[in-house]
Amino acid sequence: MRATRIFKSLIPLVRAGAMALIVAVAGFGAVSKALAAGDNPYGLIDPKVISVGTMGDAKPYTFTTAEGEFSGFDIELFRNVASRLGFNKDQVVFTGQEFSALMPSVANQRFDVAVAAIGTTEARKKTVDFSDGYLAGYLSVLTADKAITSADGLKGKRLGVVQGTLQEIYAGKNFKETDLVKFPDNNSAVSALNNGTVDAHFLDYEAAKQYGERYPDLKIAINIPSFDAPAGFVIRKGNDAFREALNTALHAAMQDGTWKTLYEKWFPGSPMPDQYLPKK
Repeated sequence: MRATRIFKSLIPLVRAGAMALIVAVAGFGAVSKALAAGDNPYGLIDPKVISVGTMGDAKPYTFTTAEGEFSGFDIELFRNVASRLGFNKDQVVFTGQEFSALMPSVANQRFDVAVAAIGTTEARKKTVDFSDGYLAGYLSVLTADKAITSADGLKGKRLGVVQGTLQEIYAGKNFKETDLVKFPDNNSAVSALNNGTVDAHFLDYEAAKQYGERYPDLKIAINIPSFDAPAGFVIRKGNDAFREALNTALHAAMQDGTWKTLYEKWFPGSPMPDQYLPKK
């Protein structure tokens, strides 16, 4: 009987302890969720690493060196921007891809961001988000054909374009009587240009200039302004925290002269848009 009375007297204590344990566990769960959210404020695939999709053959924007390292204006600019968010060089991992696969890969969360002088357009913004613009330039026709001196000279010609680029979009709208030949990257298109498979290749001015220096027979025949679709970093749609953080860091890089220094390094002698220079 005495044991029974002791057992009954312990029941309230056991119940109270159980309730305290439940509350404690629930509280721990809430704290864990809060910590998880705080540990990954930018919604990255891996909170300690920024996974970047890019290209290996778009010099001087993005390219691979003889040592297999990624380099170029966009690469150095993004590394600087990432460093302002607290990520060191080893925490920014670049992976090369064909241009046409970059934006779908970001949308499907294979990469956190795509960095490859990617022009901002309304059509692209339907599936991905963009940072503020950081680069504008020209679309150029590279050729060895001296008869091509204007857009009219492209009629009936075979014109190379890299699939998914602004050049492909522009050519499809404006070069109606030109036979467009699509390539996965600039290197394969220029190879086709050199062996006569295509008559010209349509790409951005800076890359065209680089290929012209490498292959003396190739000349830039046409330059078309492209300031209405500035390049931006591509981010998964809805990841506003990451986009806003990139914008803040990007504008800081412009304001302190980092952008200007990198532009002068990679595009010597090229016109410099005032909107990306430090504001007085």
